[in-house]
Amino acid sequence: MKIERDGRAEGPVISGIIARGFRVDDGVYEGLLISPSRADAWSPPPIEALGADDVAPLLAEVPLPEFILLGTGSRLVRPPQSFITALEAKGVGVEVMDSRAAARAWGVLRAELRAIAGALYPLN
Repeated sequence: MKIERDGRAEGPVISGIIARGFRVDDGVYEGLLISPSRADAWSPPPIEALGADDVAPLLAEVPLPEFILLGTGSRLVRPPQSFITALEAKGVGVEVMDSRAAARAWGVLRAELRAIAGALYPLN
């Protein structure tokens, strides 16, 4: 699937969903941490073990993201409540969806110049 960009947002662009992952600019990532300033490969733990430390690079962003799009793989899976509580304590919300939906939402929200970040599990 190819994702189109309207050209207004700066930073990394998720331009496609392929096999188990995502095409971002000139790279391909299975697991992905993405912010307005960078995109990095991510090897996440099993969703039930996900903790705030696993997304620490996103929490180091300036400005802090309004929320993190958490893509949980090929289907929506609820992360541990402790993960959500830890991020909310830092003032960061969590929007949970499957990783394909998170990749599409990234483009829409960045086109609106929203200060967001994404943590996308590989597509299994």
